[in-house]
Amino acid sequence: MDRNIASIDDVQDLLAAQNYVCERALATVVFLSLRLGKPLFLEGEAGVGKTEIAKALAAALGRRLIRLQCYEGLDAASAVYEWNFAEQMIAIRTAEAAGGADRDVLKAELFTEEYLIARPLLEAMRPQPGGPPVLLIDELDRTDEPFEAFLLEALSDFQVTIPELGTIAAEAPPIVILTSNRTREVHDALKRRCLYHWVDYPSFEREIEILHARAPEAAEALSREIVAFVQALRTEDLFKKPGVAETIDWAKCLLALDVIALSPEVIADTLGAILKYQDDIQKIEGSEAKRILDSVRAELTPA
Repeated sequence: MDRNIASIDDVQDLLAAQNYVCERALATVVFLSLRLGKPLFLEGEAGVGKTEIAKALAAALGRRLIRLQCYEGLDAASAVYEWNFAEQMIAIRTAEAAGGADRDVLKAELFTEEYLIARPLLEAMRPQPGGPPVLLIDELDRTDEPFEAFLLEALSDFQVTIPELGTIAAEAPPIVILTSNRTREVHDALKRRCLYHWVDYPSFEREIEILHARAPEAAEALSREIVAFVQALRTEDLFKKPGVAETIDWAKCLLALDVIALSPEVIADTLGAILKYQDDIQKIEGSEAKRILDSVRAELTPA
């Protein structure tokens, strides 16, 4: 537990210093994860800030961020280590050219730290400047069950095994954050080893706070229109609803275009900043965008 974090308020303050606006429920589970030394499993729609909290926490604590980006087919070897085969082959040929190489000695020399390429899980077990790193296992739902089973052992004992070198255990466990976009269910056995939190879309006022933190140049009136329009889009029947990341990107695009207020024309020109599928764009552009904008302005106008 970092000595600078003695309360939930400290978590919120530290993250706010990194421009991460954190609601109290999320700050509470982060505080407990740090206090108890348990991995934190964050689940929610894409773009709601799950990955960003790991980045913000690492920066706030002055720790190294080590990221394991998950993908289909990821296996334990790819996540832990691999041998530098090119360098090993050079060593073999050099020894053969010198003559008289003892095969057993050569084999022992080839499988040492000198030829080992550490991948994220192994790197996270090693001592790091500033203290134990923040290990981000991002989009775990993209992997399959065998990799989940491997993580059960790695995260329970905070150690990994390399057959040629033996077991390597962390002197101090890393701060572990796992994320999932819930494209599939992650096994209960892994969730039980973690503290869990569902990261939902923020409320209107919370999203305004986030936008102020990430795009402070945006005027208040424009910020409110942007957030209200994006939140209205989330109620539509879309293939992919825009996340907070898209809200921020859209605001920055509008600022780059010197936009001071939304209009159907501006929305049509910049929909690609908030919607990422052509079917969704076609559904919203034109009269539908105007309808949503009129509704948003009616709600924002004082009675």
